[in-house]
Amino acid sequence: MAKDMLSKVGSWAFLIGIIIALIVGLYQATTLEGEMMGATGFFGESTGGWVAWILAVIGAIVGVLAVLGKGTITAKETPGFLLAGIALVVMGGVFSGWHAIITPWIGALLEGVSFSLSIFVAPAVGILAIKAVWDMGKD
Repeated sequence: MAKDMLSKVGSWAFLIGIIIALIVGLYQATTLEGEMMGATGFFGESTGGWVAWILAVIGAIVGVLAVLGKGTITAKETPGFLLAGIALVVMGGVFSGWHAIITPWIGALLEGVSFSLSIFVAPAVGILAIKAVWDMGKD
């Protein structure tokens, strides 16, 4: 029963994290494009900082549950998730500042969505990477 419950928590945490990251990324894009909050956009404000913390905590929950074998990411899927997660984190850094380069809207969308997704995915990738290194080193 407890395993089933943790599995559901892992599935819901992953889904909720992705949805929040997409919504926040779209809002970040509108703040960058409209320059309502300056060059830093939504994440530069105090509310945006709290939302970033929430995304990071949800990502950490997803990572911990995956390490425990109770999340949505199985041991077989871990290498693929790590590779995709690294790509998302790199995208978050690469697209930084693109709202001023590619206008209208495309640069802001790329920057906002990729940055918020990278905030969500980075903790899970970090936790799973530590587990992968641990598993390789203990043999």
